[in-house]
Amino acid sequence: MIRRPIVVLDGPAGAGKSTVARMLARELELPFLDTGALYRAVAYWLQRQKVPPEETPDLESRVLSLGVRLEGERVLVGQEDVTAAIRTEAVDRIVSLYAALPSVRRGLLELQRSQAEQGLVAEGRDMASVVFPRADVKVYLTASPQVRARRRHEERLAAGQTSDYEAILRQVEERDRIDSSRECAPLRVDEGALVVDTSDLSLPEVVDRLRRAVEGRVAPHGN
Repeated sequence: MIRRPIVVLDGPAGAGKSTVARMLARELELPFLDTGALYRAVAYWLQRQKVPPEETPDLESRVLSLGVRLEGERVLVGQEDVTAAIRTEAVDRIVSLYAALPSVRRGLLELQRSQAEQGLVAEGRDMASVVFPRADVKVYLTASPQVRARRRHEERLAAGQTSDYEAILRQVEERDRIDSSRECAPLRVDEGALVVDTSDLSLPEVVDRLRRAVEGRVAPHGN
């Protein structure tokens, strides 16, 4: 039996990880794991329950009890579909605060790892360093803060949402600061990762480069 590879993409907010990972997974015929959606769902739900982004003795058990899961393109908390609710500017502002908490990260760790039995393409901020340290292919996607803010601004406008580019740029820069300086699983380039700056690359160019990298690094072999 051929073991299917684990391919992980890390990088800062707005680098295109979710879009690239989803397309790459489709080309490689692998499952796609959107870990950003999991953290967004937890942040959205905890704030709705008026749970502040602070460490407490019961926070990890709260996260585990939420029943966060992915069903195809849908994100659910318990039986509620929160797919649209977590992709808002309000959630953008709070997600890094909750994601920085060790209890939240521990609460989602095994859920993420459990998805890899059939191989996968996963995106996040600590995929290579913490969640899948033995991944077959590690990629770090990045782009300038201005490019990342512009992409998010255009995505919101295309979705019919109101958007303020300058406000998004400030959020991107603040998210970078929080993600790279947090004590638990900070954002960093893992040793051996392929670094790709997407600032001046089209989406098809990025996906093609990564597909070729995976094909070059992963040789079929048995269990």
